[in-house]
Amino acid sequence: MSKFDAFEQFRMTNHVAIVTGGAQNIGEGIARTFSGAGAKVMIADLNGEKAVATATRITEETGNEVRGIGCNVTVDADIERCVAETVKAFGGLTTLVNNVGWGRAYDDPLAITAEEMVESYKLNTVSAMRMTAACRPHLLKATNASITNSGSMVGVLPAFDFLAYSAAKAAMNHMMLGLAHYFAKQVRINNVLIGTVITPGYAEAGLDAKAQEALKHPNNLTGRAGSPQDIANAFLWLASPAGSWVSGQTLNVSGGGTRVRLKPE
Repeated sequence: MSKFDAFEQFRMTNHVAIVTGGAQNIGEGIARTFSGAGAKVMIADLNGEKAVATATRITEETGNEVRGIGCNVTVDADIERCVAETVKAFGGLTTLVNNVGWGRAYDDPLAITAEEMVESYKLNTVSAMRMTAACRPHLLKATNASITNSGSMVGVLPAFDFLAYSAAKAAMNHMMLGLAHYFAKQVRINNVLIGTVITPGYAEAGLDAKAQEALKHPNNLTGRAGSPQDIANAFLWLASPAGSWVSGQTLNVSGGGTRVRLKPE
């Protein structure tokens, strides 16, 4: 009698994944975790050279093939090329991770221009829809086809200092649910609502060292900020066969939310 393997359903053997924004930070963690679970991975990133370098490093670490490609997810021609190159390299496509996203802080949310609001929506929401459309023909042929999006806790909680980004991420939540119903019985679609994970992107978004240090010790139920691996583990569950009964959901991965006490410590 063969020994029961509780981790078998978490393996991604015979899976092919595209991870957008996968050259660094959370995206890199997702790409490495999928590769370590047996998937073939295409890292699509605006920085093509970094995507290739990250792919090479992960291949050496896991022994499974990872490739990198330059891709601006706001440009349809880049998206189409990314999908075509992935299918050509790996023979198909089972898994899409729409991880690309970015926003910057504003002291005055009403100073955000209309153009900045639209650009945030294009990068954080529309890009995921366009990637989904390009991948659709291949996902419909796949076993355990899935799309998992990097959402954000600011898409469900007030965040006036990141209003453009948070509004775009809120739109992604609704878009995901609509597409999950559209693809019912064919492709599973979920969002991971990501909490505080300190990466170099925080400085680029306008948060200084003092603000970042404060965020490392949030008032959440675990008492710590998250790591890219914390997020990657959630993506692995949702994309692997272990998550095959999960679709149309927003999974909160944020350290358990805010810790509230009515009396002082």
